[in-house]
Amino acid sequence: MLNDASVDPGHANPGYRAAVLGSPIAHSLSPVLHNSGYLAAGLADWSYSRIECTADDLPRIVGEAGPEFRGFSVTMPAKFAALEFADEVTERARAIGSANTLVRIDPDKPSAGWRADNTDCEGLLAALDELTRGEPIRSAVVVGAGGTARPALWALAQLGAVRIHVLNRSDRAAELADLTDSIDVTFSTFDTDIAAATVAADVVVSTVPSQAIEAYVNDLAHAPVLDVIYNPWPTPLAVRAASHGYNTVGGLVMLAGQSYSQFEQFTGVPAPREAMREALFAHVASQH
Repeated sequence: MLNDASVDPGHANPGYRAAVLGSPIAHSLSPVLHNSGYLAAGLADWSYSRIECTADDLPRIVGEAGPEFRGFSVTMPAKFAALEFADEVTERARAIGSANTLVRIDPDKPSAGWRADNTDCEGLLAALDELTRGEPIRSAVVVGAGGTARPALWALAQLGAVRIHVLNRSDRAAELADLTDSIDVTFSTFDTDIAAATVAADVVVSTVPSQAIEAYVNDLAHAPVLDVIYNPWPTPLAVRAASHGYNTVGGLVMLAGQSYSQFEQFTGVPAPREAMREALFAHVASQH
């Protein structure tokens, strides 16, 4: 039985459903995005909720989902399990190595199984476009080499970056090789000359918690900054970069950007992007 953390009693048996899977999941803002999208698109028979789900839980939860469930957003720690569970995998999800989206291959035939996709890369593309205001990106510094770094590298490659410096506490070059074959990528620890790397970069993309780079903020803040953190915002890195006159963008832009394609894959309806983004930012503002 699905362990749904936030089902509205008024929607106990809606026509169609979607949900976000992860653990912990109570903090997820995905319901704000998707439910506001349903409202704006006039999809009164759709609802979206949160379901507590570990990697081990995912095959059971998705496998037992009734036909009313048309799709799932997937967050950590279940993104790798989602990729492994799927019957079909998109090219970009396979390249990135994880999935944040599961959608029925044929909604009219639930037995057809599930397709895995990764729309995090679309969120990165949207955030980078807002950060650079359409200016080309030829070089970048990526901080971190974990789960979010992978779609960041994919997005930067799609935007034409040819030189990327990856900063991480350990060498993850072998794990990321499939994403960096066509790019001149340098991997180094934080012992390198960070300031020189960021001064030479068009953008800095930080994919790690703020406390992990507290000692390096001064050296990192020499280029426009995309920091995937959105709570709290602004981060120390964003504050320092802004004080140097650089544009900064936070994780809320990425979060909104990754939701649009999910919405469209689940519903088959164009996402009301402006309404979804406005609802997200208004919700976050109301919490402070």
